[in-house]
Amino acid sequence: MTGSILIVDDDPVQRRLLEAAVTKFGHSAIITDGGEAGLDALDGPNARDVSVVILDLVMPGLDGIGVLKAMRERGIQVPVIVQTAQGGIETVVSAMRHGAFDFVVKPASPDRLQASIGNALKVEAVEGEVKRTSRRRGGHLTFKDMITHSPAMDRVIRLGQKAAASNIPILIEGESGVGKELVARAIQGSGDRRSRPFVTVNCGAIPDNLVESILFGHEKGSFTGATEKHTGKFVEAHSGTLFLDEIGDLPLDVQVKLLRAVQDGEVDPVGGRSTIRVDIRLISATHRNLLQQVKDGKFREDLFYRLNVYPIFVPPLRDRRDDIPYLVEHFLEKVAPTDPRHRLHGISAAALAMLQAYDWPGNIRQLENAVFRASVLCEGDVLTEEEFPQIRAQVEGTVNLDADGALHASPLVIEPPGEDVPADNGIAATELDPPARPQPRFGTLRALDERGNVRALADVELEMIKLAIDHYNGQMSEVARRLGIGRSTLYRKLKEYGIDPETGRIDRLAS
Repeated sequence: MTGSILIVDDDPVQRRLLEAAVTKFGHSAIITDGGEAGLDALDGPNARDVSVVILDLVMPGLDGIGVLKAMRERGIQVPVIVQTAQGGIETVVSAMRHGAFDFVVKPASPDRLQASIGNALKVEAVEGEVKRTSRRRGGHLTFKDMITHSPAMDRVIRLGQKAAASNIPILIEGESGVGKELVARAIQGSGDRRSRPFVTVNCGAIPDNLVESILFGHEKGSFTGATEKHTGKFVEAHSGTLFLDEIGDLPLDVQVKLLRAVQDGEVDPVGGRSTIRVDIRLISATHRNLLQQVKDGKFREDLFYRLNVYPIFVPPLRDRRDDIPYLVEHFLEKVAPTDPRHRLHGISAAALAMLQAYDWPGNIRQLENAVFRASVLCEGDVLTEEEFPQIRAQVEGTVNLDADGALHASPLVIEPPGEDVPADNGIAATELDPPARPQPRFGTLRALDERGNVRALADVELEMIKLAIDHYNGQMSEVARRLGIGRSTLYRKLKEYGIDPETGRIDRLAS
């Protein structure tokens, strides 16, 4: 499906005629009554949905040429079809010089208007894909590159777009795998620092004794093994953006230095004799509840309030299931070039319904891995439920996956190269309505046994522990935290169920 058509015209009769024509052509319309209102729409929360603008040139206040100039100054690159009752060559040339894609003379025939809109959409699709590809190669992403059709992400995008216009510290919160780094890159790619460095640090993956050196740098010989001078991530990110992922894992002693760097814009390299001034945009991310970390004494309160100036929460995939078909399509497109001889043509309706019924505790990262694995296992040209055995085992019994069941979905078909398919939101999209959102939300555990009786609590508890260990790859601290119990309690329960607490491996849990 294409985006909306923005109509900018001060004449109410002309607005109604254009709206009727655009709707008849199969598009949705956004109506504004003048140049200022049109620019507000292009700057507003629905701007990312606008694919084409139909702009009247002669309007009181801000006229059409003024709108074109403002769009160029703001970097708004949506195709514009100008319309005028004055068909003079000077007027048309002036509009084209200021970036108009095409022009129609009032009253425009429906065929002429439809052809102009169709051409604008085709050009926008091709140019958009080229720009997205070049941005990716250059490391630049914007919010238009994010693959989402879910209302749950609208707030994230609105907040991110506003944040991109400032330099205040941002804290991105959300579960692991929801795409927090992608949001951070979109903020950087939409702001003034888009051409500057974007430096990423995973604070949870650095040994405690090296965190200070990696962040702030060190002098040669400042400690054993420091054979060369190291500038540190803060200095590397000077004039650009520093993204501190999993900031909740920083040791308390390093948090003190980070607070000073955030407050004063200065860092002290290990073994250095003087401070170094840095100019960075700081974006932090965490899957933890930092406020609870503060209450538990594991995170400094003063640092928390310095970082939490502008919080953005990214919802989990289970709260935006409408995105799953588009994400699956995107991942299939990524797989396609790796083996051109075995090109997948899509995914069956039943398999897509199954993926939408699953709760995805690992979020988008888990979905991507599942699609890639299924693509390798698939012997045909369409993915089916058989290629997702683990997910099918957990979803079966909670939702009817038959064609006549309660959950329906359209098959997702990947168009072969060379077809005129308009790009949408960073993927080669098909003319596909999103499948119905499954209602109600389905879990992954069965509450009833084969006879329809409630299962014993111990059986459900054991199954939940097995599921958690499987999902978190045997990381017992994470398993205990997610289950809401202490690590010692988890080990006690493993012993009660006859499971080796030393390994906790899922293959030891097969019942």
